[in-house]
Order: sequence, then C-alpha cells, then structure tokens
Amino acid sequence: MVSADFAERPVKKLVLFDVDDTLSPPRKGASPEIIQLLRDLRKQVAIGFVGGSDLVKISEQLSVGDFNVLEEFDFGFAENGLTAYRLGKSLESQSFIKTIGDKDYQELVNFILHYIADMSIPIKRGTFVEFRKGMINVSPIGRNATVQERDDFEAYDKEHHVRADFVGVLREKFKRLNLTFSIGGQISFDVFPHGWDKTYCLRHVEKDNFEEIHFFGDKTSKGGNDYEIFSDSRTVGHAVKSPADTMRICTELFLS
Repeated sequence: MVSADFAERPVKKLVLFDVDDTLSPPRKGASPEIIQLLRDLRKQVAIGFVGGSDLVKISEQLSVGDFNVLEEFDFGFAENGLTAYRLGKSLESQSFIKTIGDKDYQELVNFILHYIADMSIPIKRGTFVEFRKGMINVSPIGRNATVQERDDFEAYDKEHHVRADFVGVLREKFKRLNLTFSIGGQISFDVFPHGWDKTYCLRHVEKDNFEEIHFFGDKTSKGGNDYEIFSDSRTVGHAVKSPADTMRICTELFLS
C-alpha cells in the first residue's frame, strides 16, 4: 500500500523525469506548457525530477514564473539523487571526495586536464572539470561555452565521438577506482562511483510503495546517463527526444 503522504493521489504511481531534453532544452528554461503539465500531473500521481546537475542548475531550468522545484515536485533528486529532497525536506547525501579519497581524486583530475590540454577540437572555453558533491562533471569544450557553442560541439561530437573516446581512455586508465563514466547533455560526461548512477535515487522512494515508477529520459542508450534507471527492473522506462515527447506520452498515459 502506498504511503500515507500519497494516499490521496488518484493514481498510486510515481513519475520521475530527467531534466535536459526531457523537461527543458539543455541549460534553458522549461516552457509554460511543461510547467502546466507538471502541475496537472501532480493532481493524479506523485512526480519527481532526477538530474545529474546540481540543484542550483536544475532550479534555474525549472523555476519558471512562480514554480518552485522543491515545493511543486514531490521528490527532487540532484546529482542522481546524491542530493535528495522528499516533500521539500532534505534527505541523506553522499560525498564523491570522501569515497575515493584526495590522492586518487587528484590523480584522476590531473590526468583529465592533461588529456584535454592535448586534445584537438574546434574550440575550448573554461571550466573543464566541475566538482560536485557526488561526482565530477568533465567537459572537453568547457562549461563556460555559450549556447551556440554547445550546439556546435554537440554536432561535432556526434561525428567525431570526442566524449565516447575520452570515456574509453579513462575507463581503462582508472579501472581500479570502480568508477562509472556517464555521457549526458550536450558537452560533458559525469564521473562517479559504481552504483551512483540515476538508480541511486530509487532507494529514496522504496518505502513509499508506489504501484509503479515511471521514468522519462532522453539519454537511454547504453553509455547515456539515463540508461541504468531506464532499463532497471524497478522502473517503467520511456525514451523521449524532447519536452514535446514528454508532454505527449504523459498526457496519453496519465491525463487522458
């Protein structure tokens, strides 16, 4: 039986959403139509977001108008759930640096920066490694790139496989650290301990006993940062290519 906090929802299911290209374009704000969809959905089911970015970045994309992410989502999972909220209250968090240790962390980051320095790509900007609580985010072009530069790099990467090749090198070089390298968004990939992918967030919803957990995401192929939770036996996965896809499928499943 679903927990008392959600007993009044007509449908005893949880719907989780990736952020980039699922609820909003990468690093851009969600549309008013998506915000309305989320509000309509929450009248029927429990809803949550699960993103690889930190809470600040996710909030920037989803806090449209008077929409407050921690008040209007039942569950908020930043950094794959390593920073987690349930009904607006924070849950236990985890630390990447405490898990792998400073010595191995520095060796990893030094190697990454040297590799990027030797990499030949059309442009480089700044912030190539972003340290987060539960992971690091690595961007060959740099997170300071403009929206247009991000679009251009995404097209370049699809042809030249810059991120996939980089991940292959790191996976072999740092095999002993038991890390996962997960490509997501347009310009970067995440690095975190095995098991700290988006399935990590599921431990925070187990006690609520939902009849089903649905997940919507765009990077659902192997190697993408939605793959593990999309293919997990505990979820019903839905692959989308845009927020418009998300709206269409959600409306068909829960609002028609």
